Amino acid sequence: QVHLVESGGGLVQPGGSLRLSCVASGSIFNIYTMGWYRQAPGNQRELVATITSSGATNYVDSVKGRFTISRDNAKNTVYLEMNSLKPEDTAVYYCNADWGPLNYWGEGTLVTVSS
Repeated sequence: QVHLVESGGGLVQPGGSLRLSCVASGSIFNIYTMGWYRQAPGNQRELVATITSSGATNYVDSVKGRFTISRDNAKNTVYLEMNSLKPEDTAVYYCNADWGPLNYWGEGTLVTVSS
């Protein structure tokens, strides 16, 4: 069992930056592929970025060059650095841990990009 807790969301102006954190507890963190997903009102949840146990990353096209996912296995933490934020980035951001048949979600943190 893995328990995920996100933090770092909030209100930011367009063009601003935020860093989301997700702390995992309860299992062997470094074997999991970790991901960030988001869900805007009225939309389906979508993949934002993932990072494998070996550090390989993947991003949705809309955030490439603006967002960076990273992980610190010693701290059981995955991060999402978000720069040049746009109003369309507004959503609840969810942390995900995936390994084979095991898949876990956090409760989400709200990011609002507005002037």
